[in-house]
Amino acid sequence: MCCGWEAGLGGDVDLRCSRDGPGSPVNGGCPSVPDQLSLLQLGLERFHSVGIMGFNSAEWAIASIGAIMAGGGGGFSVGILSTNSPKACQVIAENTDMDIFVVDNDRQLQKVTQIQSYLKHLKGIVQYKDELQVEQENLYSWKEFLNLAGDISDEKLDRVIDSQKPNQCCTLVYTMGSTNLSKIVMLSHDNITWTTAATVQSLCYKCPPEGQEVLVSYLPLSYIKAQIFDMWVAILVAGTLYFAPPEAGRGFLMDMLQEVQPTTFYGTPWIWERMLDNLKTSQLDSSPFRRKLDCWAMKLGLSTNKKRMFEKVHPPLCFRLAKMLTFNRARKFLGLSHCEQFFNIGPGLPTATLDFFLSLNIPIFELYGLSEGTGIHTLSSHQAFRLPSCGKGLPNTHTKVKENEKCIGNICIWGRNIFMGYLNDKEGTQKMMDCYGWMNTGDLGCLDVNGFLYVLGNVKDLITLSSGEKINPRPIEERVKMHIPIVRHVMVVGQDAPYLCALLTLKCQINTETGEPRTALTSEAVAFCRKLKSQSTRLTDILHKHDPVVMEFISQGIKAVNAEAPSESARIIKWAILDTDFSVGGGELGEQMVGSGPGWSLACQLPRHGG
Repeated sequence: MCCGWEAGLGGDVDLRCSRDGPGSPVNGGCPSVPDQLSLLQLGLERFHSVGIMGFNSAEWAIASIGAIMAGGGGGFSVGILSTNSPKACQVIAENTDMDIFVVDNDRQLQKVTQIQSYLKHLKGIVQYKDELQVEQENLYSWKEFLNLAGDISDEKLDRVIDSQKPNQCCTLVYTMGSTNLSKIVMLSHDNITWTTAATVQSLCYKCPPEGQEVLVSYLPLSYIKAQIFDMWVAILVAGTLYFAPPEAGRGFLMDMLQEVQPTTFYGTPWIWERMLDNLKTSQLDSSPFRRKLDCWAMKLGLSTNKKRMFEKVHPPLCFRLAKMLTFNRARKFLGLSHCEQFFNIGPGLPTATLDFFLSLNIPIFELYGLSEGTGIHTLSSHQAFRLPSCGKGLPNTHTKVKENEKCIGNICIWGRNIFMGYLNDKEGTQKMMDCYGWMNTGDLGCLDVNGFLYVLGNVKDLITLSSGEKINPRPIEERVKMHIPIVRHVMVVGQDAPYLCALLTLKCQINTETGEPRTALTSEAVAFCRKLKSQSTRLTDILHKHDPVVMEFISQGIKAVNAEAPSESARIIKWAILDTDFSVGGGELGEQMVGSGPGWSLACQLPRHGG
């Protein structure tokens, strides 16, 4: 089951649920505007916040927009991850003067119940899913919450809305991956509205009456990228937004795509890797003739699309045949038959993954942006596409790189998407910004002569060896994946050690129920082992039986990687295969596939499986 939200420029909102078929109305829809009136009746004060904790839904979006519009000239919407502990929720609520908590079910309600005695501003709690299990004075079901609206006049609401200013804060976002809960990004009304408009201007969205966008929301809306693409873009282009069920992250997203058939899809690295595995498994299960046909079509697709990146070329006549026989078939298999724009909104994908999808005529557009930059600063599109670039800046923004001797340096950005600052952290804000409004992102990269941005790492990810030399691990990890195709993830470690080591995970199947990796290798990995004359089908076959063929291949691959190293210090001296693949379900990766940094001090504590 997945719910949909159809939004128009006039503000009308309609709930949809795909269990009755995409677009079937449920209970006649919901109120025509986000219910700011109910929030005012609960006592939402000027410059206080509404915390929203739960899985994506129309209620989540309505509560967020209502908080912004009903804040007396400055209400804050604060998205909170549903995985947060009660203590983390308490810190967030105290730091943002939270008046109202909106939660989706009893499990999240229990977290608030544990801490509500510590929250001096808390005036109400709203639960928008399931029946209330308890009764208390300040607790409301979603229906009871909506019924509060009748006691506030429209005139008062109009005064509240009219008092809002573009430069006032409307949304608070916790920085991605930060362990310091006091680091809260303040985004203004202008940040949100301008970035949304600039994004739509830069891309190819369909708008009524010519057409309508169909979008899928599955990334937590507490992430600003998800808010921009799922909520604000959907409203601006009058699109239909379907909300994935909670279990979508455990493998059911593919089924939902088949049902909904989105016209634009925003994927994360772990989703794209899952799709790649499924496609390769399907190809390996097909007949020899089909495999030869797909191989021919993919070679043609890759060569043609790479030429298109640099110049306008007419595809060969046989390209249309390849599209009909292979490309369309692949899109249908993924549930993306109607999709015209494909995005990766997490960390950059490996070159091999980008090339694989490009060979199937599925160009994945990379983008770049931080929470401090309202989530988006550069975008790839059909008009501006280079691999593996993150595209060009939004209109009227600027990007510069403080280059060192290798033409790589710190990325700095400027534009109306740059945040107001960190809440209650003037010193932290001043460290990010200079007096001219340029923000130092801390990321490393370069710009080409055409203005395409290439992100090559982060200053915090640099590994400092005991010799004092700093090494960027990202290019090394990319080369390992390229030379050793059965490797899924690579983590180069060696902080304060005399040399670099690499932790490798092999491509294993994913348990669709839990999202955790199995010990069985993927069909692609098994097929590769067969080419090496190895009979291994499981990770344990390689680790515990010490498969000499696979181990020798990996060893030779590491030697090839080292041969391309720019210096002796950038070579991998030791390596090890871990006994499980990284996954979101296993806890090693975040929702956007962000792993741990180089702080892993494992250089001298490697597992026994390796070189």
